[in-house]
Amino acid sequence: MTASLVLTVIGRDRPGLVSALAEQAAAFGANWLDSRMAHLAGHFAGIVHLEVADDRVEPLIAALRGLDAAGLHVEATRATGAVAAAGRVLALELVGQDKPGIVREVSGALARCGVSIETFESEVTSGAMSGEALFRARARLRVPESVSVDELRQAMESLAQELMVDLELADRPPSGG
Repeated sequence: MTASLVLTVIGRDRPGLVSALAEQAAAFGANWLDSRMAHLAGHFAGIVHLEVADDRVEPLIAALRGLDAAGLHVEATRATGAVAAAGRVLALELVGQDKPGIVREVSGALARCGVSIETFESEVTSGAMSGEALFRARARLRVPESVSVDELRQAMESLAQELMVDLELADRPPSGG
C-alpha cells in the first residue's frame, strides 16, 4: 500500500533547496506527483504532493524534518482518499489599483457563493503608464452544479465595481497557470 503526503516547505531562498527535498524523497522511493513553488520576499515556499510506500512514511517524514538544519522547514500531512471534485471550472482574472482587502473581499464573495478556489496566484506590479501599484490575481475556481454561473457572474461584477477593479470570469484555464 502507498500513502499520499502533502508537504509544505519554506526557507530562506538559496540554490539547492528543491534538490535537497527531491533527494530525500527519492532516497525513500517516494513518487513526486505535483508541486507549486515560488520565491516570495527572499524566501522559497512551496507545496508538494508525494506518494510513498506505507512503511516508508515515518522514516521519510523524519528525514524531511532533518532538512531544518539546511534551512528548509518541512511540514508533512497524510492526505486521505482524494475525492474527485465535481462542478464547472472557471478562470478568474483580476487587475486593479493595489489596496488592502482585495483578496479578503474576493475570496469572501466566492465562499458565500459556495465556490472553491483550486489555485490562486497574485502579484503587485508597477502600472505601465502611471507607475502606480497594480494588484493582479489569477485563480482557478470550482463552481458546484448547484450554483448558477450567471448569478456568480453578477455577484462578482458587482464586487468588481465596489472595489474598482477589472474582473473577468471565463470558461477557460487561467493564463499562466
